[in-house]
Amino acid sequence: EAGIERELGNHETPDGRPGIAVLLFATDRKTLEAQLQARIGQCVLTCPTTAVFAGLEGEGQIALGKNLRYFGDGYQTSKQVDDHRYWRIPVMDGEFLCEETTGYQTAIGGGNLLVFARSLSQVLLACEAAIDAMSMLPDIILPFPGGGVRSGSKVGSKYKTLSASTNHPYCPTLKGLPDNVLDKNVEAVMEIVIDGLSVEDLNLAMRRGIEAICDLGKAQGIEKITGGNYGGKLGR
Repeated sequence: EAGIERELGNHETPDGRPGIAVLLFATDRKTLEAQLQARIGQCVLTCPTTAVFAGLEGEGQIALGKNLRYFGDGYQTSKQVDDHRYWRIPVMDGEFLCEETTGYQTAIGGGNLLVFARSLSQVLLACEAAIDAMSMLPDIILPFPGGGVRSGSKVGSKYKTLSASTNHPYCPTLKGLPDNVLDKNVEAVMEIVIDGLSVEDLNLAMRRGIEAICDLGKAQGIEKITGGNYGGKLGR
């Protein structure tokens, strides 16, 4: 999972230009490194005028530009500045500058809120308020598009090849099923997923989100706020 942590002013970036801080989460170091390489190569290297710098000291180092440099087909050059090594890769608008490695650390993924409301428009309004409040905080991301998730998952499936499937006890169109948990007033449920660098970051984000939803209250159609706990079986 990945997302924008915050926007950076030109006084906060190594090259003095406006920037974006991104956090990326994975279940292990190998997967994290592979995802980082793929996403930088597909989404940032390809984008005109961009450069990539390490933004985290971390517990260890993983490759950033170290492998992407080979895209330069032998025309790439390296530059050492203090303790940092950068790779300059020639591209059609000039060059792509990328730091050789970046830090990584143990973090927390999969914090979540489930919001129950009397209508789809009301649950969307509540989630947007929560997302706006949480997005102001550093060191967390809301990794799904727009922050809200309609396709919440449960552990397991009728199909053996799937480890997760639609969370049918929370689907309003399936209220007739014996294991559906929705009250008669609830017509929509939305999930907000939060990843953070620490438990404290995650706790603060969830608190701000809950407070923003509670400010709307029952008058705005909010019926309940809870969270999903999957016993460590969904993700890790």
